[in-house]
Amino acid sequence: MLFSRSVALVAIIGVVGLLPWLSGRDAALSLLRARSAEQEPTAEALEAIRRELGLDGGPLPLLGGWLGGVLRGDLGRSWADGGAVLPSVLSGLGVSLTLMAAALAVTLALTCALCAPTLVRGARGTLRGRGTGAVAAVLGALPEFLIATVLLVTLSVWLGWLPPYGWQEPRHLVLPALALGIPAGGVLGRLVDDTLPAAFAEPWVGLWRSAGCGPGAIARAVLRRALPALVPQLGLVAVGLAGGAVAVETVFAVPGIGRTALGAAEAQDLPLLQAAVLALVLLGVLAGILASAVRHWMLGPGLRDAALSLPAPVIGGQGNSERRLGGPVPGVCGAVLVITVGWGLLLDPLAVDVAARLAGPSWDHPLGADALGRDVLARVGHGAAATLGVSALVCAGSYVIALTLGLLPGLASGAAEVANAVPPVIAGILVAAVLGPGTLGASVAVALVSWPALAAHAAALVSEVRAAAHLTAQRAIGSSPAWILTRHVLPAVAGPVARHAVLRLPGIALAMASLGFLGLGARPPAPEWGLTLAESLPYVERAPWAALVPAGMLLLLAALAVSLSTAGRRTGGAA
Repeated sequence: MLFSRSVALVAIIGVVGLLPWLSGRDAALSLLRARSAEQEPTAEALEAIRRELGLDGGPLPLLGGWLGGVLRGDLGRSWADGGAVLPSVLSGLGVSLTLMAAALAVTLALTCALCAPTLVRGARGTLRGRGTGAVAAVLGALPEFLIATVLLVTLSVWLGWLPPYGWQEPRHLVLPALALGIPAGGVLGRLVDDTLPAAFAEPWVGLWRSAGCGPGAIARAVLRRALPALVPQLGLVAVGLAGGAVAVETVFAVPGIGRTALGAAEAQDLPLLQAAVLALVLLGVLAGILASAVRHWMLGPGLRDAALSLPAPVIGGQGNSERRLGGPVPGVCGAVLVITVGWGLLLDPLAVDVAARLAGPSWDHPLGADALGRDVLARVGHGAAATLGVSALVCAGSYVIALTLGLLPGLASGAAEVANAVPPVIAGILVAAVLGPGTLGASVAVALVSWPALAAHAAALVSEVRAAAHLTAQRAIGSSPAWILTRHVLPAVAGPVARHAVLRLPGIALAMASLGFLGLGARPPAPEWGLTLAESLPYVERAPWAALVPAGMLLLLAALAVSLSTAGRRTGGAA
């Protein structure tokens, strides 16, 4: 694991160090404009900046010199203003850690609320069937920047309860913490709620109940059994809250480390960008080490001695009477999506009606019009293929990568910790520097930061399944590793990780939308859902329909996908 962390860290820092050469932009020109917008960019001035910063010597001497300074505790000086980098990074990191702590409290509270009904019913022995997780899916699919904008408009502008911007007092924490914590709590709560029924189905639970153990004791034991596979997810969520909050930090003018890294990347301030990414990666590694220690403590000697208990597998048609189709949720969500997309495909997404700019729903524009007068229904319908198709491909690719790497837990966990610490926006800038801005570059960038959470989940499950007592018996009777892998390990891991991937599908669409909003993904006038949402956010107070319709489609997609992912599973059966 140490080797994989080191290799991933060196690779990321190396790619960041190549940014001025990969981007095709003249770093000297960018820095000249950052230092003095009025100065004429003459050849002599640009050459002087290149000599001053060492750009004329190539990337390797520059990167080597910076790494040598890091080993001495010197992170260098900013290319833009000449100031020391370390104070800026420490200041931004302190702000982000404070915001992370507040958002993590919201995340954990929401997670507890979402999984409490399943935990109580399971402890009492009344767990019959499992819900579709639609509420958690909807919360997990809420765009952070949309929540931030709605909270700012309602609680700050309309009601005046909380300050809208700044970072001077504890009250400034509330809105950004809610915007970050609600989606994270939805994702984590769905994962915990998906894991609990399988733990309640393990044989020891029935023995404890027969021995007279109370619901409280059973609930505590089940939590200790079910949560270790998800502890790495909590570490990844925490680091994501610290470094991946660029959009929320921008909305609320929070001077965090993510916003610092974004500003450095845009200005090509290489020392500041490298230091910010290094701080985030080290934070990710530290969170991974702590999560691994907590996980091993929760599993106890059962993991070391290969004596863990797993639920009985579902064989043939066993459990058919306990299958459920998720109630009316899939049918309703699917019908609304099909009708909306089909109707929108009949309309022109690029036609402009100037008189209908920001208009509400009417006969001519059933779902209103955007700021340019384009029909929202038409843009939603035509954007379905781009949004759903590209997001599904990225999701499937991330799933395959995660499942492949997950079979090597030591490699997957370390690499995932490092890769997860890189904010999607920074990954988007680096990929766009190589491939250019567009849908392809955004897809690759999001795929690069989407697999870590899935890989960490797969690695944790693989290590637990391999430590199961019945697999020890299989090895003892001569079962081959390939037979154990295909008949026991993969079936136990593929399902939970697939449902996790489906849960992150709307988030992938929104991550691509965020890159498009920054000019790194789908470009206007493409009718992509996330881009349509981002374009409508500045007018959410005057014309909420233009922003709420694409957001609602993403929420319907989340509810439908997660509802279908739970259909046909045996209650309490193997995940």
